[in-house]
Amino acid sequence: MSSHEPSVLRIDSLDDPRLYAYTRLTERELRCVLEPERGIFIAESAKVIERAVRAGLVPESFLLGERWLDQLLPLLREVSAANPGLDIPVFVAPMDLMETLCGFKVTRGALAAFHRSPMPDPSAFLDAISERGAGRPVRVCVLEGIVDHTNVGAIFRSAAALNVDGILVSPTCCDPLYRRSVRVSMGTVFQVPWCRIGSDAASWPHDGLAVLHDAGFSCAAMALADDSVSLDDPSLNEIDRLALFMGTEGSGLSPATIAGCDRTVRIPMAHGVDSLNVAAASAVAFWQLCPHVDNGYAYRPGMFA
Repeated sequence: MSSHEPSVLRIDSLDDPRLYAYTRLTERELRCVLEPERGIFIAESAKVIERAVRAGLVPESFLLGERWLDQLLPLLREVSAANPGLDIPVFVAPMDLMETLCGFKVTRGALAAFHRSPMPDPSAFLDAISERGAGRPVRVCVLEGIVDHTNVGAIFRSAAALNVDGILVSPTCCDPLYRRSVRVSMGTVFQVPWCRIGSDAASWPHDGLAVLHDAGFSCAAMALADDSVSLDDPSLNEIDRLALFMGTEGSGLSPATIAGCDRTVRIPMAHGVDSLNVAAASAVAFWQLCPHVDNGYAYRPGMFA
């Protein structure tokens, strides 16, 4: 047998303690109780698993329905070859057993637990983003207090499609690696560079704005205000480094955030409509403000694209 063959373990029960990450632990336990040494997240479906692997993330284990083993075997061999010193078990269960897992209609019986990468320092993150985008406008998006995982996933998908250079997540924003966020993003959360910004909710937004301003970013709040400029204002495209703030689903950005930003921006709309869903608004803003160029992390279609 090749040294790169995956370690396949066939199971007939989901009660094995080694499967608790898939069957018993809550998202908070996956994220917090096991951090920092063993913080993990769950990737669901073959396409999302592949994107996580392509992004260089290290799996802790796989849980597959029987029919997925042959299809995923080339990817599993890649993982084994890239991590020769690690024992990464591939648990394989009958499809009827996998159907008892919550969410089977979405996952179709293909899941993997991945180690979380260390969170970068936001100042270093912004410096790296700016360096990579040297010679063209740089665009980042700041998510403040967005608590709907579907919206976060959709924003990441739009960010990947429309060339956003990076995303920064406030202390009160939900986790982009939550299962539903990852699933809705179609794995693009592994593709778009992102990090947390702000030390805690009490210090936000002042500490976050300071980090962005120190890195040379002009901050724009997406909000309705008497002094707001239209999204199609030509002056916005002339800004070298722009951080676009998107607010929570209900009340939008906090007054302190709007006051601390350098300008307020609105999307021009017709028929008396004054706002869009935050995910839809982000896509419109990204299309208008981001350079229509390949910014270096475009996804390359793989075996499950």
